[in-house]
Amino acid sequence: MENHSYSQVIGSSAAPYETALARQFGTATHYSSVGSPSLPNYIGATSGSTHGIGDDAGPQTHALTSDNIFRQVRAAGGTERSFTESMPINCALSSVDTYAVKHNPAAYYTGGNDRAACRVDDVPFSSTLPRGRLPTFSFVTPNLCHDTHDCSVAVGDAWLRSFLPPLLASAEYRAGKTVIFLIWDEYSPMPNVVISPTTPPGTVSTQPFSHYALLRTTEELLGLPLLGKAASAPSMRPAFRL
Repeated sequence: MENHSYSQVIGSSAAPYETALARQFGTATHYSSVGSPSLPNYIGATSGSTHGIGDDAGPQTHALTSDNIFRQVRAAGGTERSFTESMPINCALSSVDTYAVKHNPAAYYTGGNDRAACRVDDVPFSSTLPRGRLPTFSFVTPNLCHDTHDCSVAVGDAWLRSFLPPLLASAEYRAGKTVIFLIWDEYSPMPNVVISPTTPPGTVSTQPFSHYALLRTTEELLGLPLLGKAASAPSMRPAFRL
């Protein structure tokens, strides 16, 4: 999700569903961005570094050969997929209409087999994810309206109310095999909800976290090496019983 601070979402009358999720599961009150504007946060959350990026330019400007969580998952024998709402084709490298490539980190990685994998694994979706078993790691990006970049908090809240319930009703989630991180890119402190069957209802952590902590936590859950600044970031696992 995009461009709101914690108090604009969690506890706001415009976000009843997101507020209810935070109370049903867990949230961190001091979750920070790792750069500005959007792009460095998406890159930091998936590679452990912003690589000095301080703009929202496209993959033609920022072709990154660095290791990243998408490549890590494939190297470990798992599957990864980016579900990108309103993207016109697989792995689109330019923005169009409500699709913003700056919110699609997989499109920026070009090392190893990253670009070939992007053309297969970075896919458009409309309103719901495909039925069946999810990949080992999924990165879901709503379009510019539903992520509240261009539309209101209420619009994003309504979209999540329709999008998340099928995931929460899935057999894999109910079996305790899936964690869902609902994360905003900026502005600090950002809204966030950590959703898992093992998270005690109403968990509120005051520990400082960031996108690097998110990456560390995801890598730990998947048994992967820690990339870049994820290695020195705190894990979110103890706070949310993951």
